[in-house]
Amino acid sequence: MLQPSPLLGPIVALVGWSLIMLVWMAVSRRGAFKRLGVSLKTIPPGSRGSALDSSPEAKAQWKAHNYNHLMEQPTIFYAIVLALVLMGFDHPINVMLAWGYVGLRILHSIVQATINVVAIRLTLFALSTLCLASLTIHAGLRLWH
Repeated sequence: MLQPSPLLGPIVALVGWSLIMLVWMAVSRRGAFKRLGVSLKTIPPGSRGSALDSSPEAKAQWKAHNYNHLMEQPTIFYAIVLALVLMGFDHPINVMLAWGYVGLRILHSIVQATINVVAIRLTLFALSTLCLASLTIHAGLRLWH
């Protein structure tokens, strides 16, 4: 039986984390709606969860903002890691960088969903982006050598 690449672990972990954030967002929004006296029957057609941004329950939206972020930059993380897998380039440094990216994104999620200090979020985002850039450089170098 073919042994799976260790680079697949970080992909599965980040998808799993994204699903956890989806549930956390849903639970948070449900509580906010309940406190605001909003029900599914009273929400106008076409309404969006972002309508909570200007409400007294705006903090409940932090989880939604993070969930949206997990649907943005991580999509290119998945692409570059799958490219590395297809190239057979699961060198330990790439595995460490991929896990570093995932760990930093999870920390970013926790910060954004709880205390939401922009300076901390920016630092975590920048560090995770360095991991992503390094993975991309490694993939490019592998293609050219």
